[in-house]
Formats: sequence, structure tokens, C-alpha cells
Amino acid sequence: MVNFGSRGKVVVRTDKKVWLAGHLSRDLILKVSPTFSQAANLLADISLLRVTRETRARLLNAAAFTPVYVLLSYAPLWSQPQRLLNGRGQFLTMGELTRLVREFVAQNNAVQIKHVIQILSQEFALSQHPHSRKGGLIGLAACSIALGKDSGLYLKELIEPVLTCFNDADSRLRYYACEALYNIVKVARGSVLPHFNVLFDGLSKLAADPDPNVKSGSELLDRLLKDIVTESNKFDLVGFIPLLRERIYSNNQYARQFIISWILVLESVPDINLLDYLPEILDGLFQILGDNSKEIRKMCEVALGEFLKEIKKNPSSVKFAEMANILVIHCQASDDLIQLTAMCWMREFIQLAGRVMLPYSSGILTAVLPCLSYDDRKKSIKEVANVCNQSLMKLVIPEDDETDESKQSLSLQTEPKEESLSQQEVTSSGDCSIGGSVVEFSPATTDRVPVTLNLDGIVQVLDCHLHDSATGMMTRIAVLKWLYHLYIKTPRKMFRHTDSLFPILLRTLSDESDEVILKDLEVLAEIASSPAGQTEDQGPCDGSDMRSSQSELHIPVKASQLSSSGTKGMECSPSTPTMNSYFYKFMINLLKRFSSERKLLETRGAFIIRQLCLLLNAENIFHSMADILLREEDLKFASTMVHTLNTILLTSSELFQLRNQLKDLKTPESRNLFCCLYRSWCHNPVTTVSLCFLTQNYKHAYDLIQKFGDLEVTVDFLTEVDKLVQLIECPIFTYLRLQLLDVKNNPYLIKALYGLLMLLPQSSAFQLLSHRLQCVPNPELLQTTDSTKTTLGFKKATATNIDYLELLQHFERVQNKHLEVRHQRAGRGEPPDRRVVL
Repeated sequence: MVNFGSRGKVVVRTDKKVWLAGHLSRDLILKVSPTFSQAANLLADISLLRVTRETRARLLNAAAFTPVYVLLSYAPLWSQPQRLLNGRGQFLTMGELTRLVREFVAQNNAVQIKHVIQILSQEFALSQHPHSRKGGLIGLAACSIALGKDSGLYLKELIEPVLTCFNDADSRLRYYACEALYNIVKVARGSVLPHFNVLFDGLSKLAADPDPNVKSGSELLDRLLKDIVTESNKFDLVGFIPLLRERIYSNNQYARQFIISWILVLESVPDINLLDYLPEILDGLFQILGDNSKEIRKMCEVALGEFLKEIKKNPSSVKFAEMANILVIHCQASDDLIQLTAMCWMREFIQLAGRVMLPYSSGILTAVLPCLSYDDRKKSIKEVANVCNQSLMKLVIPEDDETDESKQSLSLQTEPKEESLSQQEVTSSGDCSIGGSVVEFSPATTDRVPVTLNLDGIVQVLDCHLHDSATGMMTRIAVLKWLYHLYIKTPRKMFRHTDSLFPILLRTLSDESDEVILKDLEVLAEIASSPAGQTEDQGPCDGSDMRSSQSELHIPVKASQLSSSGTKGMECSPSTPTMNSYFYKFMINLLKRFSSERKLLETRGAFIIRQLCLLLNAENIFHSMADILLREEDLKFASTMVHTLNTILLTSSELFQLRNQLKDLKTPESRNLFCCLYRSWCHNPVTTVSLCFLTQNYKHAYDLIQKFGDLEVTVDFLTEVDKLVQLIECPIFTYLRLQLLDVKNNPYLIKALYGLLMLLPQSSAFQLLSHRLQCVPNPELLQTTDSTKTTLGFKKATATNIDYLELLQHFERVQNKHLEVRHQRAGRGEPPDRRVVL
């Protein structure tokens, strides 16, 4: 044991031996170590005590495990804590240290307190020896307890060495560091908030600690810190956000769980408005949502759900524009949960923010459009994406077509802070109110931010999706709907892109889906009929020679359309019978496509033309195509195309009015159309005859059939005659069959039918026509008292202003060209047309 010497010296007694250790001025008895050798090391290490080398050697070599008591002086002060804490007799040491610090507190001796803390930190907590570090941690906690409410004055000095020990390689020391910091924080309470960032940073590391005890200790400290933040109104959120933004990108599951738990806590505190800083952490939240742990994914989903609820409650305080691109990125995620959640957020943003989202339309469409082709495995994502697409489309309004910069910028009510958002895409022009399109977040909001439709970006995205062969059917349909909508709402701006879009729109006509083709035709029809597409040059766009000018075509344009600003509302149908400079270009390129893709003509040609007749003016379509085919160099294609057009003309219900117009030839327009059709129809002899039957030009039909004897009769020719006979038996030619009753007034009709009968071999068509002609009554039996009068019901006066002789000569010239071409092909060894051996 330790006794006092007679001259103020330390006397160390172990069993039977006593050594003189050194001089002291004041004394304090503490239990330091249960081992004699450790006590000897202590004494030998004290430079202020005069210990000889011999005494030191005896102490070191002493074989004793007897408790040793050392009497130390208070002076010098800095050495006392070092001697008090080194060893394993901490309980008594901590009590004495606490009493010492409390004395300093009572004396208001801040200098001495800082000295104590400094020695505990530098000499022990940051020591190279594990036991010293452990003693230092416990000493710092004891100091904090002794300081009480005054600990807040020394928190920086108390916390820093403890946080350094969080990185210690020894898990036990990390646990003691947690324990020490818990005691420090528990005493200081709200005073630790200025140091919250460093505490949070340290805790975020311990949350991922591999040792379960350390992790458990960090959880206790974490709960304590959360309680302090929750009950305080002095939390510095602005200073914390940068750290949160950094830590939220951690890949460790436990660290992610720690981050999410804190976000949930901060979101639940009424005095903390985390929504203002959501753009800073939203991307990290979506990344955490893709974690492999179901628990973490669920926590993150809950956090995002809470934020979305808050957004719906307070849309006026939401920075929609700053988060738009973040959502665009995650709407394209491969993880289904991330994609669905981001898509739901996008849906709410578009509906809540309205036109604020317009500058980001191209990015939104890039993310949304591919989702529309998802199968039932991703049905939820597909449905939400469809709502996003429809909602975004509704934001485009006719005012977006204004060319004046002051009118391009459409204002809406939003937060003043959003004036700095998306500066690259938002114009700086004057404000302009747009009736019902203004989104009012709150009555008190009066600031306005201009929003401009980024049409170039949207068109680029749509064009890319059409060019991509992997694009799904529903996506292609949505793209075409967008193009149609843009041509309706912003025609003048859209026509700047028409030349680049036109080729891919024509190529889309070869799509496998009928629905895609229908939408594509709607877009092309709108391009061809919109007044905004009218230019001074209305001729053919490929430089080909035009025999008949554009003015020959039937173009009923209303005065209101000529003076319109170019915008076209939803109430204006694409079938408006107008024609602009793109109409003729469309017809030329459509026929070129049919010529290059004969399969398209065979499988979809009739379907495409019939739909165009519904969308546009049928007379214009047939007139322009006939005019183009008149100059077609590929005579075989011209013949095939004329046959297709004639079949459509005679059989399609969509062309009922056009047939009636041609049947009577009462107007100059109808006679002009007949002549135009006739000249092109001459590429196919049988179709020319059928056109004459349709227009009731029976004498000319008979004259044509007389010329058939000079033609080269092929199997294809006879097949077409067979089909014509079948058509005569259809309801379309009911009027023709009834005219057979008036033999006297329709002699050339009967002659023409007999002429067809003579052309046919003994076939089913021959039998059919023969039976029909056998039903023609004897004219002598039909004579009445009024037989000398013309039966008005069946009289067909020859149409005036039509030079039938010239038409007949034109027919001969065209057929001679066909004969010459066939002979040239035969001379080159090309497969000839199928011929019949007569």
C-alpha cells in the first residue's frame, strides 16, 4: 500500500520492501492498478518524480500482483489526469475525476477544465495504447457528466476525440466511443445541435459497422439524437442538407436504412420543411428504392409516399421544375418499382404543375412513350404512363403556335423561387395570361413565370421513335397521335419540321398494324389539308412536268380558311376539302411508294386509299392520282394502279357520292374529273370500259370494245373482263341493269355487253352475262302509245363539252405504248405477261 513519507515523499510498500518514489506538494490517493508491474511503469514514467534507475529496475522486476496505491500531487495540473486514468481501476478514478471537474466548475475555472479535457483527449483518447484510449473515452464522458449544463461550452473538445475513435480498428473501443458519446449527448441535449452534422456523419458510419454490439450502441445513440431533433426548434436544416445529399448515395444497406429513418423523422417534424429541399435528395431516394433489401425498399417507398402526399397538399411550395429531369431519368429505370414510382410522381407533377412541365416534354416523352408498349406483366406502369402521356398532350394549346416572342411565353402562377428554374428553356419575355390554362396553386400567389413549348425537342423524340424498328405498336400509335395533335394545335411551327418528318411518315405506311397506318394517314391528311401548309409554290415537289395546273383540281377553300392565322382547333376536321402545297407532294410520294413496294400496293393499297378518301376530299385524290399516273413511265405499274383505283371507285362505300357525281356528269367539275380519270384509265382497257359504264357513256364503251380486237389479249386481260362481268351483277350497277329494259334508248349498252360476251371464252362469266342478256325484253313487246316519246327515266343524253373522239384516240395511243413496252421486255428476255392461246 501507499503511505505518506515524513518529508512529503511517496512511499510504495509491497509486502516487505519499501521504495522512495519522489517528492510531492499535495497528495491524492487513488487505486491505479491491480498489478505491481503496471504501477512500476507508471512511477518510472513520471518525469517530475525523481526515480533512480536502480529503483525503477527493482520496481519492474518485482513479482507482485498486490494492489498498489499511488499518492500524486495536484501540481502540475496537466499530469494529473494522465496518472489518474491509466490502468484498470477506473471506478474510483472516474469518481475522483468527476469531483475534480465539479470543483473547477464551481470555481468557474474554464482554463483548468479545458486542460483536463485536452489531456484526456490528446494523451489518452488519441493514444496509441488501447487501454489509454478506453480510459480517455470514459474520462471524457465523466467530464461531460460533471460539467452538466455547462457541457455545451466544451462540446467541440469533448466530441471530436470520441468521433475519432469511431474509426478505431478495435470493435470494443468503437463500442466505448458510442457509450461515451451517448453520455455526452444525453447531458448536453439540445446543445449538441450545432454539432449535428459531425454526429450524423459519425453515426452514418457506425450504422454499417460489422460488429453487432457497436451497431446496437449506435442505434441507442441514434434514437437519442432523433428525440433531441424532434423536440427542438433550432435544427439547422440548411446546413444539414449537403451532408444528407452526400450520404444518401451510400451503397451499404445499413447506411441506407439509417438515412431513410432520418428522412422519415425530419419529414414528421412540423417545424422542419424538408419539402423545400426535396430536389436535393430525390435522386438518392430513388436509388435507395432499388435496394436488394425488401425492408429498405419498403421504408423508402413509405418516405416517397409521404413526400408525395405533402406535394399534393402544398403544390405552391413545390419546385416541380427542379425535379422534372430526376423523374425523367428514373422513369426509364430497369427496376419495376423505381419505374412505377417515378411514373406515378410524373403523373402527379403534370397534373399539379401543368405547363411548368412543358419545357421538359421531350424528356418526359422519351421516358413515357416506350412504356405504352409494355405487356401485361408491367400493366401498372403502362396505365400510369398512358395517363402521363394524355395529360402532357393536353398542355399543348393553340397559343403555343404564336411566333411573337412576347406571345410565345405563356405565363402561369407559381412560386417566385421558380423564376430561376430551367433558364435555358424559359424565355425572358413579358407575361401573358392564358385563360383556363393558368394553374393557380394558391390565391396568394401572384408571381408569373413564362413557359415555352420546346417543339424542336419534342419532334426530335417523336421522329426517333418512328425511325426505331424496335418501337412497339402502341408507342408508334402514341407518337402519331402526338404528331397529329401538334399539327392541329401548332400547325405553323410544325410545318417547319414537315420536310424532315415526311419520309418517315410515308415509310410508316408499310407498318404491319392497321391501327398504326390509320393514325399515320390522319397525320399525312392533316399535313396535306392544313391551311398552314399553303405556300406560293403549289406545283409538284419533285420537279416533274405537270400537264394540268393545280387550278384544274377541285379546291373548295372557304374565305375564312384563307384568312385564318393557321391554327386549327379540334372542331376542324382533317377532312376539310382544302389542299395545300403538300397535298400534291403527298400524292406523288404515295404513288412512288406503291411503285417501289408492290406488296404494299397489293395488301394495303386499297385500304390506304379508301381511308384517305374519308380523311380528304375523294375527288381531289382521284383527280391528282390520275394526273400523276398520266405521266408515269412504268406502264405496268400505271396499269396496276389504275385497276386498283377503279376497283375502289366502283366498290367502296366511301366513294358513293363521287360515283353519283360521275354517273350523271351534270356539272363542269364532274365532266372535268371524268376526262382526267379517262386519260389515266386508258392504261387499262377494261377499267376504261367500266368507267364508261359508270358514267353511262355506253356508246363510247361500245367504241372502246370494238378497239379491243386490235389489242393483244392476255390472260390478265380476260381475267379483268371476267371481274367486270361480276361487277355488273353487283348492286353498284343496278341502274345499268334496269336500263336494259329500255332497249330503244340504250342500244349501245346492249351492244357493249354483247361485245364483252364475245370477248369471253366459254366460262362461268360467259354464262352469267349470257343469261343476263337473254333477259333483255323484245322491244316490239314493250311498245306503247307513248313509244314515240323518249322515256325520260332512262334517257342518257350525251355529255356536252366532251370530245369523245379525242378520248378514243388517246386510248389508242396509250395502248400502243403498252404494246411496245411488252415487246421490249420480251426482247430483253423478261417474263412476259400471261397470254392465252387462241
